[in-house]
Order: sequence, then structure tokens, then C-alpha cells
Amino acid sequence: MSSPATAPPAPNNLKRIVAASLIGTTIEWYDFFLYGSAAALVFNKLFFPDSDPLVGTLLSFLTYAVGFAARPLGALVFGHYGDRLGRKKLLVLSLLMMGGATFAIGLLPTHATIGSAAPVLLTVLRLVQGFALGGEWGGAVLLVSEHGDARRRGFWASWPQTGAPAGQLLATGVLSLLTAVLSDSAFEAWGWRIPFLLSGVLVIVGLWIRLSVDESPVFKRALERAEARKADAGAERMPVVAVLRHHWRDVLVAMGARMAENISYYVITAFILVYATTSAGVSKQTALNAVLIASAIHFAVIPAWGALSDRLGRRPVYLIGAVGVGLWMFPFFALIDTGGFGSLLLAVTVGLVLHGAMYAPQAAFFSEMFATRMRYSGASIGAQFASVAAGAPAPLIATALLSDYGSSTPISLYVIAASLLTVVAVVAAKETRHRDLADADPSDDAGEPVEAVRDARAV
Repeated sequence: MSSPATAPPAPNNLKRIVAASLIGTTIEWYDFFLYGSAAALVFNKLFFPDSDPLVGTLLSFLTYAVGFAARPLGALVFGHYGDRLGRKKLLVLSLLMMGGATFAIGLLPTHATIGSAAPVLLTVLRLVQGFALGGEWGGAVLLVSEHGDARRRGFWASWPQTGAPAGQLLATGVLSLLTAVLSDSAFEAWGWRIPFLLSGVLVIVGLWIRLSVDESPVFKRALERAEARKADAGAERMPVVAVLRHHWRDVLVAMGARMAENISYYVITAFILVYATTSAGVSKQTALNAVLIASAIHFAVIPAWGALSDRLGRRPVYLIGAVGVGLWMFPFFALIDTGGFGSLLLAVTVGLVLHGAMYAPQAAFFSEMFATRMRYSGASIGAQFASVAAGAPAPLIATALLSDYGSSTPISLYVIAASLLTVVAVVAAKETRHRDLADADPSDDAGEPVEAVRDARAV
């Protein structure tokens, strides 16, 4: 019989929680990816017009990377208060911040109107986006993980992960539609603003859904235990301090696990818009269509990989993705170089399917590494600090390598190196599939690590 801590929630309630997390993460990733696509397609001309085209693209991707730089700060702030106040409140705040910044980008004057102030304002709004997204991921996956049935946690927790391809699908779809119906001049003059302004409507929908769900029951119980022990409050009461004391190895594992997943994703979905149009002679519309279709397939396979991780374990499935992405890089660029739509679609689709093998179990894997009162902080820090070294510079590094060497070979080696780092991290990790998320926090047992507490209770 399941214990109260692990008893499965009512199916309808769990589905509502999953829907709220999925819709919210879809909107937030839509906002974030929309910027990346616009950076590759038009921002170099609108905000850096005095530069050489490729240099302009580099500068555009630099503002794109700035958003990643703010994500660790968002992880620290949102993680701290998410572990103190709850997951739900911080998820509502992150959605409002992300949507507001994206809507403001749609109203932003360009370089032709206000000069150098335009890229400065663009960078500030990108920082707000990154800060909000740094707090979004951890809260969304924890809300599902802590509500979900432990036996199918990998499956249920993978659904918020589908928000990334769903957001990519939505952003790319809107841009693809606009580039299809508008001339290049019309799109650059005003058409690019429409997807950013659309974010305002999406945020209202997402906010309504997120306000309707309950706080995590696992967090509520942990908060009650903490309230009963207020007399023992001290430095350990700071979630970040507790994470660094009890879970520093897990943070390093999470960061290493993110390297191949993060780098490969942004090379496959963002840098491809540059490479396919400049080196392979593929039209902008063709490249967008390939990413659009591949993102739909990516969305579909993530829950399947998550379910497989419930059967095989988080580590084996993760390793399939890490090794697979590394092996796929040379065929990936070779297929794009043919210039055919079918080859381009195959390259992106296989890449994203393999990426899904890492991304799907990641939510449950990272959630299971940390104790409840430091779980938001631990999962967010591990994920978002890695993004600064991984996803943030990935399109920038790939573009610079292409500019310097005129070849895709250094880019393939770059992704392969990231894959090797991830393989080492995952091999060094412990399997977490059977862990109970309701295990006591270290602070509840005189500061003993979770593993020690579990072992002592077993005796």
C-alpha cells in the first residue's frame, strides 16, 4: 500500500496540474525561442545595421546569450523563495515577468528610430526574460513531480519538458506563417512585432490556468515540518546554503548532464537557421518549416522517453541521448549541406529525437536528486548555471567557428566534446528512479544528509 507521502493523486487533479505546467512552460519557451529565431532572422538588421551581416548576426546572438547569463540569478532568487513560499506563487510571477518583457520587445523602437539606445533596451528586456526563465523550469517540473505518481514520475514529469518543443513549435509556426504571407520588407518593417505582441494574450490564458492549481502536497508537508522546528533556524535555513552543503555533488552532476542536452538543442534549432541559409543555400522559409515539423515530432517523443525512463531508469535513457547526439553531428551537417528539404528535415528530426532522450528524464532525474526544502534551489541551480556555459554561447560559438573555419567540422567536434562531458557526469551519478520525494529534509534530522537519514531509518 502506498504511504500518504507517495499515494497517487486523483487522475483528474494530476492532469490539471500537468496541463497548467505544460501551458505555462509552453508560453515561457515561446517567448524565449521567439527571441532566438528573431535574432537569427531580423535583429541583426534592425538593431545592428552598421555591421557586416555575419558580424551583425554574432552581435544579435550575443544579446541572445545575455538572456542565459540572467538565468542563474533567476534560479537563485526563484529557487530561494520557491523553497520558502511554495512553487505556485513563483510560477505565476515568472510567467508575468516573461510575458511582460516579450510584449515590450514587440513595442521596442529599432536602431533607425532611437539609435544605440535600441540594442541597449533590447538587451535589458532579454535580461528580464532570462531571469524569469531561470525560475520557471524548476518550479514547473517540481509541481508535477511532487504531485505525481512515483511509479510513473518520469512520464508525468516529462510533460512540462514538452513545453520547450511546443514553445519552439508555436514560435517557429507563427514566424513561418508571417514570412510566408509577408514580403521580406514588410516582415522587417512591422511583421516581426506580431509574434511578440501575441505573447500578451498567451500570458492571460496561462495565468488563468496556473492560478487554478493547488500547491505541491509534498512541499506543504515539508513546510509544516519546518514551521515546527523554527527554534532551530540558522544558516541551514537558507536553501542555497543547504544545497551547497548536502548536494554539491548532485549540482555538479546536473550541470554536467546539461552540457550535451543544452548545446545540441541550440545548435539544432537556433544555429541551423544561420547555417542552412548562409552555407547550404537553403531559403529562410525552408529552414523554418524543417524546424517546425521536427519540433512537432520532438513534442511527441518526449513523453515516450519519459515513460521508458520509468522502466529502465533515468541514467540509461539519458546516456542513449548523450551518445546519440554526439554520433549524429557529422551526418547532421552532411545532410544539411545537400540543400534538400527532406535531408534537412531528417537531420533536424533525428537530432531532436536523440535530444529528447536526455530532456525527457531530466525533470524527474534532477527532482529526485534533492530534498524537498531545497529541491527548487538545487534543481534550478544545477540546470541554469550550466546553461551559461552550454546553451548561452552555443549559437555564438557555432557562428564564430563557421566564420573562422568556413566548415561545420569544428562545430561537430564542439558538440561531441559536450556529449563526452555529459556521459562522464551521468555515469558518475546514482540512479534515482526509486527515490521517494517525500524523504525528510536534512534540516529535519540534525543536519544529516538525506542518504544517511534514509539508511538510519531502515536500520
